[in-house]
Amino acid sequence: MYIDVFLNFIKTERRLSPHTIKSYSSDLKQFSKFLSKVCNINSDINQVTFQTIRSWVVCLLENNINPRSVNRKISVLKSYYKFLLQEGILSYNPMIKIISPKTSKRLPSFVDKDDIQNLLDKVQFENNYTGSRDKLIIEFFYVTGVRLSELINIKISDIDFNNNYIKVLGKRNKERLIPLSESMINKLENHINKNKITKYLFTNKGNKMYSKLVYRLVKKHLKLVSSIDNKGPHVLRHTFATHMLNNGADINAIKELLGHSNLNATQVYTHNSIEKLKSVYNQAHPRA
Repeated sequence: MYIDVFLNFIKTERRLSPHTIKSYSSDLKQFSKFLSKVCNINSDINQVTFQTIRSWVVCLLENNINPRSVNRKISVLKSYYKFLLQEGILSYNPMIKIISPKTSKRLPSFVDKDDIQNLLDKVQFENNYTGSRDKLIIEFFYVTGVRLSELINIKISDIDFNNNYIKVLGKRNKERLIPLSESMINKLENHINKNKITKYLFTNKGNKMYSKLVYRLVKKHLKLVSSIDNKGPHVLRHTFATHMLNNGADINAIKELLGHSNLNATQVYTHNSIEKLKSVYNQAHPRA
């Protein structure tokens, strides 16, 4: 099936993130399992037709897999078959006629300004290293908008304490600089000096933090102040962008801070901003 060859290609040539590679691998192995169990196709990729792939898509939808997830799997297959064609392994692309299922537009969730302020100013964290670290992690997510994968890989050497900014390595090894306030710089310096941090900015028992631990600690604390459904670290990234936009920040600047490759990914936050403008208009305009 050449799946391992393709995964090696996106790792070495396209330099996709480990998280993305893991996601691609999971989707392709699921597809391969379907071919083997349902279609009795084990190794001959030439046996896979448009109808075969269409059957898999229908099967996913019938099993109540979210259309967004199905579309992601279709996107993975498109990349996979494009690679097979480029390598001359196949001469026909069965993905050409595959149509992605329609999805409803989902606006990104975010934490209200008062709720995030209550979490950082009023909630009592544990009076030890873990407590102070967890609070700093949550505040760092909120003031920088970094991704979870980016946060756990930040090193002390990435911080410029003289010029108040941090260097972040994002998707596809794209580097960007994020400014830091004097207050955040002081908090980071205190965190590093007090806990004798030597390499990675955030650690657990002396080792680099791992994704699930960070996810759990963010979810645990957001539960204390917010009732939104999604309480993972990514909602703090959405919160960063939404609050910046609501306070007048230029959308192109937000795009650069978030590390988006195109403006379309950033424009989703304008919907949340428009809802706020509607509310202000309805309350303030005499004829509203």
